[in-house]
Amino acid sequence: MGAAGGVPIGAAPATPSAAGPAPAAGEGPREAPLFRAQQFHNQPEESHIHGFLVRLWDGVRRDTGGLLDVTVHARCGDIPGSDPEALRMVQDGRLEFHTLMGGILGKAVAVTEMQGLPFAFRDHAHVFAAMDGPFGRYLAEACARSGILMLPEATFENGFRHFGASFGPVTAAADLAGRNVRVPDGEMFRDFVRALAAEPVTVNIRELYQALATGRAAVQENALVVMQVNRLYEVSRFLSLTGHMWSGFNLIGHLPFWVRLPPTIQAVVRRHARAAAEAQRAHTKALNDRMVDELSARGMIVNQADAETFRAALARDGFYARWRARFGEEAWAALEAATGPLG
Repeated sequence: MGAAGGVPIGAAPATPSAAGPAPAAGEGPREAPLFRAQQFHNQPEESHIHGFLVRLWDGVRRDTGGLLDVTVHARCGDIPGSDPEALRMVQDGRLEFHTLMGGILGKAVAVTEMQGLPFAFRDHAHVFAAMDGPFGRYLAEACARSGILMLPEATFENGFRHFGASFGPVTAAADLAGRNVRVPDGEMFRDFVRALAAEPVTVNIRELYQALATGRAAVQENALVVMQVNRLYEVSRFLSLTGHMWSGFNLIGHLPFWVRLPPTIQAVVRRHARAAAEAQRAHTKALNDRMVDELSARGMIVNQADAETFRAALARDGFYARWRARFGEEAWAALEAATGPLG
């Protein structure tokens, strides 16, 4: 299991402690915590998420007088299976906390895949207005019914996803026809790619670079900061901007572990989680805003794809009607209350 590690230089700007007095969880540092836990995430230590998670749990440790001690492990602690296995660990109690995109969390709680519905959200602000409001609470309640904690106020930014290809620029949806496109292990990702007449290849993030280098996949789609921190510019020369799906990192946990925590400790976690998420969102948005120039400087050839051709392909395929039927009318109404009409 990987060590928690320090905060890498440049991983995130220094952020102040969450405001407000510490609750009376204990009387100063203790020799041994009452609660020990682990926090996984799937990115490298030098990523835009690691440093913020370390600071989150450092603040919790301090403000609970050491009663809750959570260590942070990059790349899912190098466990075999990466995110899907980490999700199973959260479900059965072998792991207390994880950050996971809705597309993979959907394997356990189907409606969380709605976060990544293509072209549902306009921009960064639109996403977080939804997650900080009734839509986020709806997803959290669905997770709780499956024994999973979700803190919607602690949804971290990853960014809107774009295509990186080795064969040439993707200027329109038709350019992907017949191509092998790497996707994470989420059914909506696979269905989206099939709707574009391409072939999805499911590969976890830790194996993605090798899959592109060997030609197992000719195309990948990711947020720009993920392309940068995982050096995908070395194996995907062409960057085509589509902004086709949003993906972020939901802070989830093993609900029975959370319920065992005293309310005073839960309050400290929520306070620091919100502060960390707000700081990370701003930091990562700024990274994404300048990442086109940075990836171009690293040799990627950038073009703006015609997003309307992607929307048209999804409409012809019946993509939105299919997923509306799969999620059900209640869930779809919760989403459209935040996004407006879809499909």
